[in-house]
Amino acid sequence: QVQLVESGGGLVQAGGSLRLSCAASGSISSIAIMAWYRQAPGKQRESVATVTSGGTTNYADSAKGRFTISGDNAKNTVYLQMNSLKPEDTAVYYCYIYGRKLGSATLYNYWGQGTQVTVSS
Repeated sequence: QVQLVESGGGLVQAGGSLRLSCAASGSISSIAIMAWYRQAPGKQRESVATVTSGGTTNYADSAKGRFTISGDNAKNTVYLQMNSLKPEDTAVYYCYIYGRKLGSATLYNYWGQGTQVTVSS
């Protein structure tokens, strides 16, 4: 069983910063992609940032220049540093990992439980 545990969400004023962390535990053997998604009330879940095992990153236009994703493959952990936060960044942020379980060559999708980020104006 693989579990993703997120931390770092909270309430911050506009212009402030937060750092989200997500650690994968359990029987995970390798990770191909780590990512952060978010879902605001009444909206669809959207990709914020992704990082591959090779270190290639990709960002949503709304995150470029403000957010930085990084992954630690040795710790099976992904981070999202969020700076210059805006009220429109308010959402539940979900960690996502695309990886293999121990003893399997198949890649699976794994999701965290979500962490609330609220940015006040």
